[in-house]
Amino acid sequence: MKANKRILYFVAFVTTAFYLTWRLVATIPWHDSWFALIFGILLWGSEVVSAITGYILIWNKQKDFELEKPEIAKERYPDVDVLIATHNEDPELLYKTINACTFMEYPDKSKVHIYVCDDTNRLEVAKLADELGVGYFGLADNKDAKSGNYNNALRQTSSPLVATFDADMIPYREFLLETVPYFVEQVEAYENGDDYDKSKVGLIQTPQSFYNADIFQFNLFSESTLPNEQDFFSKEINVCNNSHGAAVYTGSNTVIFRKAIEDVGGFPTDTITEDFELGVRMNAAGYVNYSTKSPMGSGLTPTDLKSVIKQRTRWGRGVIRSSYNMNIFFNPKLTKGQRIVYINGYLYWWSFFRRLLYILAPILYTVFHVRVVVSNIWLLFLFWLPSYALTHLSMREVSKQYRTQVWGEIVETIFAPYLFIPMMLESFGISDKKFKVTRKGNDTSWTLYLYALPYLVLWGLAVYGLVTFNYGKFGSELFYGSIISFWLIYHIINLTFAIFCALGRPIYRSSERFTVDEAMVIEVDDDSYQVRVCDISETGISFYTDLPLYLPKEKELTLNLQSRDYHARVKGHVVRVFAIDNGWRYGVQFSEIPEADKREFYQYIYDRINHNLPKEKDPWMTTWDDLFENFSQRFQKNERPVSAYDQVAFPKVRVNEEVQVAGKKCQLRKTDYYYMTFSGKLTNPKKEPNVAFTYKDLPIQLTFVSYDIDRDESLYRVTNLADLDSLSAFKALANEWRGRV
Repeated sequence: MKANKRILYFVAFVTTAFYLTWRLVATIPWHDSWFALIFGILLWGSEVVSAITGYILIWNKQKDFELEKPEIAKERYPDVDVLIATHNEDPELLYKTINACTFMEYPDKSKVHIYVCDDTNRLEVAKLADELGVGYFGLADNKDAKSGNYNNALRQTSSPLVATFDADMIPYREFLLETVPYFVEQVEAYENGDDYDKSKVGLIQTPQSFYNADIFQFNLFSESTLPNEQDFFSKEINVCNNSHGAAVYTGSNTVIFRKAIEDVGGFPTDTITEDFELGVRMNAAGYVNYSTKSPMGSGLTPTDLKSVIKQRTRWGRGVIRSSYNMNIFFNPKLTKGQRIVYINGYLYWWSFFRRLLYILAPILYTVFHVRVVVSNIWLLFLFWLPSYALTHLSMREVSKQYRTQVWGEIVETIFAPYLFIPMMLESFGISDKKFKVTRKGNDTSWTLYLYALPYLVLWGLAVYGLVTFNYGKFGSELFYGSIISFWLIYHIINLTFAIFCALGRPIYRSSERFTVDEAMVIEVDDDSYQVRVCDISETGISFYTDLPLYLPKEKELTLNLQSRDYHARVKGHVVRVFAIDNGWRYGVQFSEIPEADKREFYQYIYDRINHNLPKEKDPWMTTWDDLFENFSQRFQKNERPVSAYDQVAFPKVRVNEEVQVAGKKCQLRKTDYYYMTFSGKLTNPKKEPNVAFTYKDLPIQLTFVSYDIDRDESLYRVTNLADLDSLSAFKALANEWRGRV
């Protein structure tokens, strides 16, 4: 199978080389306008660069390198300084990160030294650090941004290893146990003054993982079918970089060898992506950097387009500036493989300019009559089609686990109008040196809709071009213009996704929900029930039971959360109930998180991967499926009538028992305790809306709600439920009804 893939890659490469050569020789509009000529050359150059970046990925993927974690005796684990960088983040967000760091496992916890590094010198953060039993380094003037923050901490600490976390990144319990072993032998050699004949490890990067859906997953209704957009880099590309010892440092969830930081002069201060440049500097100093495959922490990703654009602009400007600072193109201290890795990273930030050229090329021809490619359809089929088809097939084999090439191009389309200018400016030396912290959470301002304008303009031009280009054509005429039409339709689809992404969708949850499958005991009054947790968030929990439980929303429940490592008792009220296969699902809203249980409560939630979000792309979902899903979700209304039963969070019990009400025999069909449904009409509701009803020695008071003529049944509300609830006979009845479901 591997040999077949290599043959595929080789043939794809050869056909692409033939195609690009033919494009240069035969299709550039040398004799047209200067604008057409310049655009045509830029378009050809973009295709060349796109091919280079694609085949670098394929080449990198073929390298066999397996990172193996050493087995280390517990007593050999060295001291570690854990540095949590914060600028102006919400203390509640910071609380969860600090708290999780204190729970990280280690053979000797006294060797783990945790510090909050606060470059805004906030009193509330210092107080929080003290409350959670960790150190605090304040920096009043925010000098040198994040680099200055870390350098300040390094001057006051001394452990041989340094772990770095962003304020919104929550490490898992096993983080240190999974990362520290890679350094132990070289730490011992360094401290003993011995020679170390193996590759010196500069840093171990674990994948950036997120517990909330990113903007592409959420806004495009793909949170159940598409992994996080950054997974492709963190879990695929960066792991492949291991073969060159050039895994990119992404700023958080990382352990670094302190001597390596010292050897390169500390965290660099002349860039806004100090993490990327530090990694390159360590490579140049002779260290190798590796990335692991398994996430060891998760964080919060921005969920509005404005924040995401701001984030990627900072990343892109920083990588470009650092690439120039380190002269990645010709730096003799970097290996050839390392230079290729970093050059490919640099070229990625030009992909948005290239994407804009691809979108504009058919628009220029069909709308403005500017020809940027000179050819006929037969030559295009001969040279372009084999290259395009084989390259797509090759890229699918390389990246199908996390995303397809099409989804990559959709993301590029979304970013293109907003990133190409900052990237060009930075490339030509016009820098933005100010460090801007990315806002996390969701911006709901109406002005965000304005971000859709560039996509709407391009979409309108593409649609106009498609219609006018094909209007009045038939048969062979349509065929000869088919490639132009193909690209217009292709870009219209991508721009439609971009419009949907910019328009967003409402967010109703205030906190993220994690899938859980663990036992839980709930207590109410003097009773307790064993149930199964389905999911949990900071604000509520849902659980499963095979039989309906009588849990009135007025009564406060005590929920005993219990996992392998954590236990917390919290209180809440039932807010919804619905039937599922073979049982019932209850939704509970938390009413109280006791201070004594708060720390383990947060760990119970966040010390786990959020399985609500997919880890791999659904192979059965095509682009057409995704497009249809977006149209269906946005424009299709599935409203259903809401009954009185739906307004009460309680299970409906099918009783189907003959009873006597108001001297008349009828059938009690169903109830949720709050409401009862009877067959026929009990009384004339206009004259007698209230009915007294004795059932199992319980005096039930009813008031009329509605009559369904089609089903010939009456709906009544139980008005004295609070009084009934205190009777032992009522509890016995509830238990009886449970067993009859």
